[in-house]
Amino acid sequence: MLKGLSDAAFFENIVPTLPAPRRILDIGCATGKLLQHFKSLGWDTAGVDLCLESAAYGNREYGVNIVAKSLEDAAFPKAFFSVVHSSHLIEHVRNPRELVREIARILLPSGVFICVTPTHDGLQARIFGPRWRSTIPDHMILFSKATLTMLLKGAGFGIELVRTWGGIAKGMAPKWLKKPIDGIAKRFNFGDVLLVVARKLEGVEPMS
Repeated sequence: MLKGLSDAAFFENIVPTLPAPRRILDIGCATGKLLQHFKSLGWDTAGVDLCLESAAYGNREYGVNIVAKSLEDAAFPKAFFSVVHSSHLIEHVRNPRELVREIARILLPSGVFICVTPTHDGLQARIFGPRWRSTIPDHMILFSKATLTMLLKGAGFGIELVRTWGGIAKGMAPKWLKKPIDGIAKRFNFGDVLLVVARKLEGVEPMS
């Protein structure tokens, strides 16, 4: 399971390829725990979260820079970040196309967008249908591997990694069964949580 980025082995391979300076933006960052980790490594950090209390807590307790606004309203400079991260956020957005275009705008050339979201072409979604755990009113748009990668390519990104995990929800099967199913789902890429790593391509403009 991806726990933020702090213990993600794949990220260690990405870091040497990132443009300088090392700046990370976490969209929907809550209190900024992930940003605290990167600050401890010497990165410049920024976050956006609509919750005023979470932003205030992170700024006070972790010393990170969280703005209590939407990404668009935060109005970050063009070509500013080397990494943008969002986890379980894009499915809540009414216009994900505009979101990824803004992410592309604020990323440096060759910068990386790391996106985690539920995927409706995973095993759980196919088994449970309308009873799938991610079929909730707060989720505006649910993506498949194909639709999310298509969206990102249209915004000027190249896809570097597509990975899933999550074979069966907690409480839906005994532990002795859940563990091997989760392992198989991750190995064969049919879990219901999707990770896509996309790199901003130099000289490629978003599709109109």
